Amino acid sequence: MIDFTNAIEEFNNYKGSEKKKTLIYNGKKYLVKFPDPIREKNKNISYINNAFSEYIGSNIFKICGFETQNVILGKYNYRGREKIVCACEDFTDNENILYEFENLVLSTNPDKKIETELNDIMEVIDENKMINTKETKIKFWNMFIIDSLIGNTDRHNGNWGFLLNTKTKQIIFSPIYDCGSCLNPMLEDEQINKMSDIELKNLAINCYSCLKENGKKINYITYIKQMKNEECNSAIKRLFSYINIEKIKKFIDEIDCMTKERKDFYKKIIEIRYEYIEKVYKSNNT
Repeated sequence: MIDFTNAIEEFNNYKGSEKKKTLIYNGKKYLVKFPDPIREKNKNISYINNAFSEYIGSNIFKICGFETQNVILGKYNYRGREKIVCACEDFTDNENILYEFENLVLSTNPDKKIETELNDIMEVIDENKMINTKETKIKFWNMFIIDSLIGNTDRHNGNWGFLLNTKTKQIIFSPIYDCGSCLNPMLEDEQINKMSDIELKNLAINCYSCLKENGKKINYITYIKQMKNEECNSAIKRLFSYINIEKIKKFIDEIDCMTKERKDFYKKIIEIRYEYIEKVYKSNNT
């Protein structure tokens, strides 16, 4: 595991709620996210597992063939305590600038403010003349399917977007980034250990995207099972053969700094969702 303690620190200019640093390690720039202690009413949660969520979620996208931000687990000695951190390599540079989707929204229709209503997002993609509409929709729905697999509850308009090459002026869908809200990072090992198989299945099924339809958050599994969106159905057809569930489970098993209980939890909840996606895939191909 890489020790980032003595890496060169720069002023941090990254957004988001977690404690973070901008570090240079072996000539590469990383956004390094720290686990923050938090306080919730009637709860004593002292550690957030978002480092594991970010690392596993991003690498599942990579396993499934997506161009994805390079994300690694590391350690950092902070005030005498060693912390597990998640280091996200910066894929931008002087020639390649990231424009998040929320910025595209503002430039497409200055008179209309949108949040995460699915129809509004599709309308912006249809109306904006700077991007390839067909390619963007394909990649958006591909992303949706893997987000459903990992249970990403926060794929809002500020954590996906486009890369603009300032020399060629080419605009492409950006690598996948910011997967820290997948895989239930707020659950501690103690809670996982007490969870029954029925509770775990309910947790897998009752997972909601921050995308909305008619003002209500979309339940990933319900939405996929309904098969009412042809673009979503097509994404499952395209992607299913790339979702190597055994390779994903092997990847999780090989993470040294995580408990067996947490590994088993991740593998089970992903496999439950995979089985629902598999059923829809088979229905699509009969």
